[in-house]
Amino acid sequence: MSQEAASIRSYLAVFAALMVLLGATVGASLLDLGFLALPVAMAIASVKAFLVAAIFMHLRQSSSLIRLIACAGLFWLGIMLMLTMSDILTRV
Repeated sequence: MSQEAASIRSYLAVFAALMVLLGATVGASLLDLGFLALPVAMAIASVKAFLVAAIFMHLRQSSSLIRLIACAGLFWLGIMLMLTMSDILTRV
């Protein structure tokens, strides 16, 4: 199972992108975005998570089965978050 590893250049590009997104996260936290604060923070965090999974976890070069398993994990996380939020939102 020999797969082509990501190059140093791609690792540095992802590092630079993560640093830019870190600056965006800090900048968004300093702005008064009102009700948009959470969606903006979640969007930035999702992009960062995608970059880490695709490059550092080597999902980009993995087989379809591994990608399916990663998506199933995300789907399960979504279910757990929805169940938690439904419990929290129905409390008095």
